[in-house]
Amino acid sequence: MEHIETLTEADFDAVLALDQFAFQSELSADELSEEKEKIKQDTIWGWKEDGQLAAKVHQIPLSCYINGKAFAMGGIAGVASWPEYRRRGMVKHLLYHALVKMKENGQSISLLHPFSFAFYRKYGWEHAFTRQHYSLPMKRLKKKWNLSGGYVRRIGPDIPLLQQIYSEYASTFNGMLVRDEAWWRQRVLTKKYQIAATFNRQDEPEGYIIYDVTSNIFTIKEWAYVNVQAQKQLLHFIANHDSMADKVELTVPERDNLPLLLDEPRFEQKLTPYFMARIVDVQQFLQEYPFQDEGEFTLVVSDEFFPENSGTYQLDIAAGQTTVNMDEQGNDTQAIHCSIQLLTCMLLNFRRPKDYYQAELIAGELEAIERLEKLIPNRQTFLSDFF
Repeated sequence: MEHIETLTEADFDAVLALDQFAFQSELSADELSEEKEKIKQDTIWGWKEDGQLAAKVHQIPLSCYINGKAFAMGGIAGVASWPEYRRRGMVKHLLYHALVKMKENGQSISLLHPFSFAFYRKYGWEHAFTRQHYSLPMKRLKKKWNLSGGYVRRIGPDIPLLQQIYSEYASTFNGMLVRDEAWWRQRVLTKKYQIAATFNRQDEPEGYIIYDVTSNIFTIKEWAYVNVQAQKQLLHFIANHDSMADKVELTVPERDNLPLLLDEPRFEQKLTPYFMARIVDVQQFLQEYPFQDEGEFTLVVSDEFFPENSGTYQLDIAAGQTTVNMDEQGNDTQAIHCSIQLLTCMLLNFRRPKDYYQAELIAGELEAIERLEKLIPNRQTFLSDFF
């Protein structure tokens, strides 16, 4: 008997009751109203027993940048079950159902924030995003920044201006979300943060910072910039708060350049595993993927949880187009053998193919690995949002 159904607004009270229990939060009436409005965009699948909600999974229809191209992405969130229904396979069935529906919807990749990396690895997701947190003394930023002109000014929540800068910045990373106005209002500009923007000599916006200053700490909620001069303008602006704060807190990509710009790079730098990713539809993803060179190669992919993806893929990349053929009798001697998890991470460039090859996590001839290396753009994974 099928227990999975698509939940509606009539189920939202039950959905949020489970959320508050599972994620140990208590929402006010206003917060509950905000959450109900926010999850209207979600597709929520629930498992019910005797008419009662037992477990659920949210799928948020999103897009993310990969090598500068927007990919339709299914964001998995709100995975939860009541304790009395746990360890009966409900979440497993819901996740499989989610993959089927995402594939039908053309969402060829999925991201999620795990409570346990080991748990979601069983279902094909893999660690693909690490964030770096900086905690540095304000005095580290007091230096001559050699600015070439331009200025910084505080602004209101000007979403078109912020979106213009964000989109250019975000598209240089793999995994950053393609935002719309609702996302800015409901997910980013949620509190009374200060906002400042930097402009060049032609009065064109080139960077912004969303921040707060309390208890002698300058906390950067988010910043983005389209060139190093804009970044330096923002750093100079932060340093001008030295009478108000003696420490700066911010989160940046894994291989961020700030230590290269400072005279004294010794300050607290903490790496934290963040989000996971998985390819939903291998054939579609490979056809859409913007490889940076031409060539041919063969992949043998194993996907134990979603075996529709398992098989041999022969790729022919020419003139910016990728032709993908599935062939169960592919030439394995020249193929690269990998799991769905590691295929995802290689194509997102979380780590290079040679990194996984040297760790004996993928198999194949070294020549084939080197060929794949040349095809995958070297672009950093980063995700500044949470869902």
